Amino acid sequence: MAANDTSQESPPGERRSDRSPWNWLLVVPVVVPLLTLLFNKDEPRLAGFPAFYWMQFAFIPLGVLCTVLVYRMTRKRG
Repeated sequence: MAANDTSQESPPGERRSDRSPWNWLLVVPVVVPLLTLLFNKDEPRLAGFPAFYWMQFAFIPLGVLCTVLVYRMTRKRG
C-alpha cells in the first residue's frame, strides 16, 4: 500500500461524528431491565409464566428494536 493512498480516509474538512441524539435511545434497553419495580411481581401471568419471566423475554425485542432504529437513523446515506 502506498504512503500517499488516502482512499480510506475521509476528505479534508469532513470529520466523522458519532454524536447523534438518536444514540441516546440505546440507553433504553440498558436501563429498563434495571427497573425491577416494573416486573418484580407474579401477576399477570402469560401462558402460565409469572410476569417476571415473560417481561425478561420482552426486553429482548425492545433492545433489538432500539438498536435497529438507531442504526437506520444514524447511518450515512449515499
